[in-house]
Amino acid sequence: MTEQPQTTFKRVMLKISGEALMGDQGYGLHPPTVERIAREVKSVHDMGVEICMVIGGGNIFRGLAGSAQGMERTTADYMGMLATVMNALAMQSALEELGVFTRVISAIRMDEVAEPYIRRRAVRHLEKKRVCIFAAGTGNPYFTTDTASSLRANEMACEAIFMGKNVDGIYDCDPKTNPDAKRYDRISYDDVLRDNLKVMDASAIALARDNKMPLIVFSLNEPGGFRGILAGEGTYTEVHA
Repeated sequence: MTEQPQTTFKRVMLKISGEALMGDQGYGLHPPTVERIAREVKSVHDMGVEICMVIGGGNIFRGLAGSAQGMERTTADYMGMLATVMNALAMQSALEELGVFTRVISAIRMDEVAEPYIRRRAVRHLEKKRVCIFAAGTGNPYFTTDTASSLRANEMACEAIFMGKNVDGIYDCDPKTNPDAKRYDRISYDDVLRDNLKVMDASAIALARDNKMPLIVFSLNEPGGFRGILAGEGTYTEVHA
């Protein structure tokens, strides 16, 4: 058996966008991409780390965009929450194909497809080394999945939030359009808010900052990146209180 690298983290939250699941497509789910991300999660799970996940729904429906096109905001947000459940079920299927026991836990009751959110039950799943995917956001309109990830990370006593992006950290401007963009190794939540760096929405940042929850921003496109950072390697930005 291959020896697993050591990590100082026991329990973490992984937040990824819905768009991360659509690969090179412009919409929906790309099964090979879902499987690739599931393998990244499994590699960390194999290290003995307890994993929570929150996945956005922007690859299927984004409530804010629907509202901007004239749809009533609350209805649009609930539609976005349902999109996150679809993504969570896809990730659950991919993880269980790899032999990782997984529970989808929804903030909106839909007992036929997901468990209702009960904090103590979710903690017990984590203690039994099951991956918990929290779906349907916070269950309330006007709150994003960023806020849901910050909320659940605190409720589950996670030691950090890992945010998988398309770039390897936080930059002072878009590195895709500006080759001189500067990447931060460490930055405070206050500086993120002050400079409007748009890492997470303001509610999520405030919740993480007030509870001194570290945020690690890294590239989800880098093979082995998630596992590498937990092993003390790789490139990332740490946001601290």
